[in-house]
Amino acid sequence: MQKNELIAENISKRIGRREILKNVSLSLSGGNVYGFTGENGSGKTMLFRILSGLVRPTEGHVLLNGKDVHKSIGSLNIGLIIENTEMWPDLTGWENLYYLSTIKNKISRDDISGAMIRTGLDPDNDLPIRKYSLGMRQRLVIAQAVMESPDFLFLDEPTNSIDREGTELVRRIISEEAQRGAVVLMASHISEDISSLCSQVYHVQKGNVKKLEGNP
Repeated sequence: MQKNELIAENISKRIGRREILKNVSLSLSGGNVYGFTGENGSGKTMLFRILSGLVRPTEGHVLLNGKDVHKSIGSLNIGLIIENTEMWPDLTGWENLYYLSTIKNKISRDDISGAMIRTGLDPDNDLPIRKYSLGMRQRLVIAQAVMESPDFLFLDEPTNSIDREGTELVRRIISEEAQRGAVVLMASHISEDISSLCSQVYHVQKGNVKKLEGNP
């Protein structure tokens, strides 16, 4: 079985005269959770957008399992939480995940229900998600990110708005996804998320990405 691998080479991103990322190179392998820290506006979210194929870099390229992510995104298995994930507010949680699953048609109805149960949600709940609490919405976002067993998982503040019990559940899911062989990238301002999950930590500051030495 091929080991999942993410390689970024000399990634830079400029918008107008503003340089958001500066010559970033990474080599990340499956089975690990990689933590990314930094202040708001440091470039973390843009880095995740580029690495996951949502935004093209000004310079450099990203390879996921040897494929250029910006040319092959439709054939890559990626799970993603970045900033405010939008869903259909008048649909139930299950209905939201079902319609998202029809994009690739690779999982069953039972898989969708299983993803919700895994995150502590009831797939039979007929409440529209506009009536969900913030914590329930975040659990649903986690469920959509992992429901297709992605090879690459990008998580921007995954425990945001979740209570302590839910936080422990989400951390366990993240660890399980890495153990399954996914390359997991997580940005978090919560130090315990980083220290409890990450085998390697990078600090993002003013568009520069620096690998931190020693234990997180």
